[in-house]
Amino acid sequence: MEEFIEQLNGEQMDLVSSIFKLLLSLVLGSLVGLERRHKGQIAGMRTFALISMGATLAMLVSIYIPQKLFFSTANGDPGRIAAQVISGIGFLGAGAIIQMKGSVRGLTTAAGMWMTACIGLAVGAGMYLVSVVAALLIILVLTSLELFERKLFRGKEQKIVRLKVNRILQDAAPYRQCFKDFNVHISDEFFRYDYTQGTTIINLMVRSQDKTDFISMFDRIHAMGDVLSLTLTNEVNN
Repeated sequence: MEEFIEQLNGEQMDLVSSIFKLLLSLVLGSLVGLERRHKGQIAGMRTFALISMGATLAMLVSIYIPQKLFFSTANGDPGRIAAQVISGIGFLGAGAIIQMKGSVRGLTTAAGMWMTACIGLAVGAGMYLVSVVAALLIILVLTSLELFERKLFRGKEQKIVRLKVNRILQDAAPYRQCFKDFNVHISDEFFRYDYTQGTTIINLMVRSQDKTDFISMFDRIHAMGDVLSLTLTNEVNN
């Protein structure tokens, strides 16, 4: 057993240690992906496992090439290939972020992908304990901190109200007053004018209390006339 541990912690690359590192990165990546899948994200266990193993393999190749060609990592740069993982993972993370009319989804998943890639690099470099601790910390952040955030900001939920008006809106003050009457704070506004159809779409980022009566507020807004649709969504749901 001691010989096996020494082999895993050895500086020289071999088949046994390489396979162990890939398997460990598979397990750690899958754990992070399991939490994301539990939250309903498209990127789940398979995606995160592949990211982690891919980063580990990149690090293994980075270490292997100097040893194979120069018989020592001192005569080469084992970080050149692995460094590209940090920048390259950004493209994959960008694919996990979906922007929808002022609402952004997937930022946490993208950050998790980047961190998982870093874990894979750490496993490939032989930093086993650090990799395991990092994976556990990711899961802690994605679970416990989410509960803490919900408790801390309870009663201050941020949402997006999408309002479509059947005319080119010149003044949104009446709608703002309606939100104010219901104690709904508008933190930002986005307007889109369709001159072909003669319609205006307003995206309002609002903060409200849990007990806000949005149905009554929407009834009053609809009574103002020319309102084609009203939609209430979460601003961010990672």
